[in-house]
Amino acid sequence: MAIASPSTTTFSASFCCKRAESTHPTLFPSILSTQRAHRLPTRLFAINSRLNSSKFCGSLSPENGGSEDFEQYELQHGFTGPMERRKKGSPVYVMLPADSVAKDGKVRRVKVLTASLRALVTAGVEGVVMEVWWGVVEREKPMVYNWGGYLDLVALARRCGLKVRAVLAFHQHGIGPGDPLWISLPQWVLEEMDKDPDIAYSDRFGRRNMEYISLGCDMFPVLKGRSPLQAYSDFMMNFRDTFRPLLGSVITGVQVGMGPAGELRYPSCPSQELARAWRSREHGEFQCYDKYMAACLNACAHDVEMREWGHGGPIVAGNLMHGPDNTDFFKSNGGSWNTPYGEFFLQWYSGMLLLHGERICREAKTIFQGTEVDTSAKLAGIHWHYGTQSHPSELTAGYYNTSRRDGYLPIARMFGRYGFGLCCSVFGMRDVEEKQTNPVSSPEDFLKQLLLAARVCQIPMEGENSATFLEEESYEQVLKMSKFFSYGPGSPSFSFNFMRMDRYLFEQHNWARFTRFVRQMSGASIFRARLDFGGDEHRTSMSDAVQAKRCVYILLRKKNQTHIQTSKANLILRPPSLGLCTYSST
Repeated sequence: MAIASPSTTTFSASFCCKRAESTHPTLFPSILSTQRAHRLPTRLFAINSRLNSSKFCGSLSPENGGSEDFEQYELQHGFTGPMERRKKGSPVYVMLPADSVAKDGKVRRVKVLTASLRALVTAGVEGVVMEVWWGVVEREKPMVYNWGGYLDLVALARRCGLKVRAVLAFHQHGIGPGDPLWISLPQWVLEEMDKDPDIAYSDRFGRRNMEYISLGCDMFPVLKGRSPLQAYSDFMMNFRDTFRPLLGSVITGVQVGMGPAGELRYPSCPSQELARAWRSREHGEFQCYDKYMAACLNACAHDVEMREWGHGGPIVAGNLMHGPDNTDFFKSNGGSWNTPYGEFFLQWYSGMLLLHGERICREAKTIFQGTEVDTSAKLAGIHWHYGTQSHPSELTAGYYNTSRRDGYLPIARMFGRYGFGLCCSVFGMRDVEEKQTNPVSSPEDFLKQLLLAARVCQIPMEGENSATFLEEESYEQVLKMSKFFSYGPGSPSFSFNFMRMDRYLFEQHNWARFTRFVRQMSGASIFRARLDFGGDEHRTSMSDAVQAKRCVYILLRKKNQTHIQTSKANLILRPPSLGLCTYSST
């Protein structure tokens, strides 16, 4: 039933759920008072109303003649110094195939991978992004870790002269057991989920999502006597202790996973469905129906003396395929999202997500302090209802971002408090293409809002593409958005993670476009990792480059060979090839 409320009802935004955590009050980061303002960078920011609107970003781009507006913004917020573009370039990293390390903990296709890395060095790539899967390292038993394959992978990158960014992935990968790239949560975690299904997220229809453990039980000992937060912390500490000699020199960055697909969000839509063409019509489902989330919501409703608000999420939000204006909650005019009840629920829902992110950030900061690695986290690029008033797909994912409220600035502030950088995809997407199938989609305006929030909070930015692209237009779009972020004085650092290495990258025309893109990102200066090899700096000579390209050519030619069927083992021997697409079937 729809929940109505008198318009005069008010509530305190700093309510807490005392049942969620025993040692600290659960204040929602999105609505904390200004008592933490001193933790931001030394510059003071007086955020005006434009920053609270999803429409404010269009005039600030240095690419569209908006330099005067940008200068005015800089002056208003206390930036000083000459107005000039950054002269230092931005390094490019390339994400390795997801299955570079097999489930048995061994590196796959070592010779092919070695040739690929050597080719990346010749292109001027700074390093590689290595996903470290919880379901591979701690697969069978709790606190029994197998880092062997990842140690070998880092050693291989080091020999080739590449830096490494490690992504600590606490989520599943792929659709299911039939997916050749399927990587589940650890087996012992799945066993606990079978015993207590409420460890997984649930929507109002009772559908469970197994991609990531529900943040509602962050502090409860649901994993064989440990809480999920303790399991994540133990994993991070063991990673730090195992790779300590390489931290800061070879492994220069650690991205900490915080949700499905590694992103700080709710699984409002299954991750595999977000890549489908019809995602532009999907606004998702609120994920607050497991018993842990439900108990917290009920307690918070009691705290504001509105008990009828604590019986679940909005039930007038339609279904996955309804348009926003066909629902009572999301419609632009008179929607429940813009009522006292809607504000209460959305503040609680987004606040729980921020609290989850803050808990992990706090643990990671303590664990990696003194290691000289840069820490970061990732947000989802949800843009397909950005042109509406309510932004429904963002709301169900946990981002309280509407035409009346900036939902990304609180997240950027939280990351800034703990010294985290921010990673986000959609850097290669253009409005002109997306609007052909979905007029209310706007990846560019979404990204501009997020980039400006990162600029205001002075946090580093890691760009990423949503899916592998090799077209000239996509590369140009990445360059455009990186310039938008880097324009002006005092810009935080920017780098780009190319998603991801596959065999098509090394084909002649694609390779030429990619190497040109790397040069343009680096400001015409080729980046090289400078690692400690016992006093000798590793340099790639021209003969090394020729040899790497020759090896790549041979491997690419082999991909056309006929697969050999072995009758004895009944296995298909696949020809060596480069990257994800022949590392897999996708």
